[in-house]
Amino acid sequence: MKVTVVGAGNVGATVADVIAQNEIANEVVIVDIKENFAEGKALDMWESSPIRLSDTRLSGSTNDYSKTKNSDIVVITSGVPRKPGMSRDDLISTNAKIVKTVTENVVKYSPDAIIIIVANPLDVMVYTAFLTSKKTRNKVFGMAGILDTGRYRSFLAEELNVSPKDIQALLMGGHGDTMVPLARYTTVAGIPVTQLIDEDKLNAIIERTKKGGGEIVKLLGTSAWYAPGQAAAQMVEAIARDQRRIFPVCTMLEGEYGQTNVALGVPVVLGKNGIEKVIEIDLNDQEMELLNNSSNAVKSVMKTFEDMNLL
Repeated sequence: MKVTVVGAGNVGATVADVIAQNEIANEVVIVDIKENFAEGKALDMWESSPIRLSDTRLSGSTNDYSKTKNSDIVVITSGVPRKPGMSRDDLISTNAKIVKTVTENVVKYSPDAIIIIVANPLDVMVYTAFLTSKKTRNKVFGMAGILDTGRYRSFLAEELNVSPKDIQALLMGGHGDTMVPLARYTTVAGIPVTQLIDEDKLNAIIERTKKGGGEIVKLLGTSAWYAPGQAAAQMVEAIARDQRRIFPVCTMLEGEYGQTNVALGVPVVLGKNGIEKVIEIDLNDQEMELLNNSSNAVKSVMKTFEDMNLL
C-alpha cells in the first residue's frame, strides 16, 4: 500500500505521521511546492521510526510527482489556510487552482488512485477534483464530516463529563456554518443524547460545532491540523484495510436526498474501493429543510466557482 500526501504543512504532515505511526501503509510520499520542505518533514518522521517501532517508509519530494507513481491513495491537503476574518469561501479562487493542478499531476502518475480532498472550501474542492480527475464519485471525495462529528462529540463529552469513546453521532450537509448535526441520531453508549442533556445546551453545542473551525482560527491565527489530520488518516485506514466503516463523507450526490450535481456530506460505507455505498437515512421535515438549506449554500459557492471559469 502506497499513500501520497500532497502538502507538507500542518495538516499534511499530521496525516503522514499518523499513517506512518499506525503502519497503515508500507510507503508514504509527501509532496510540497516549497523547496526541501517535504524532504525535511519526511526525514524527521523517518528518524522517529526506530523510537515508535514503525516500518512505514517515508520520503519527500519538492513538486516531483513522478515519485508518487502508482499510489493507491492520495490525500490532497494543498492550499492556503484560513486566517482570522476569512471564511472558507474566501479561499475558493486560490485553492481551486491549486487543487486542479495537483489533481492533474496525481492522475498522470497514479490513474487508479483514490483521492481524498482536505482543502477548503471543502465541498467545492471536491467538485473541482471530481471534474478534473474524470473519476467516478467513489474514487474522489472529501474529509469533513469525520472532523465535524469529532468536534461535536468532543464538546458533548466535555459537557456530559463522559468518555468521547462512547459517543456516536452523525452530521450531514456542507462543511461550514450550514452543516447539519443530527441530534436525533446522536447517542451516548446507545442512549439518545436528548435524554442526557437539556435542549438549550445541546443547541449551543450544535452551534459551537458549526463554528468549530473558526474558533480554532481565532485562537491560533490559522486553521486546525491535529483533528483534521487524524480524520483524514482514519479515512485512509478504512480504505487501506478494507474496514467498511460508516463515516460522514463529502461526495457528489446523484439523486440521494433529492440532491444532484452537488458535493455534500452524507453517511457512506468506506472500504477498499473507496465509497462502497451511499447510505440514505430517514430525515424528518425539519432535518430535510436544513439539508436543503445547506445544499443551496454549497451550490451558491459552486456558482461563484463556475463564474470564475476555473475549469
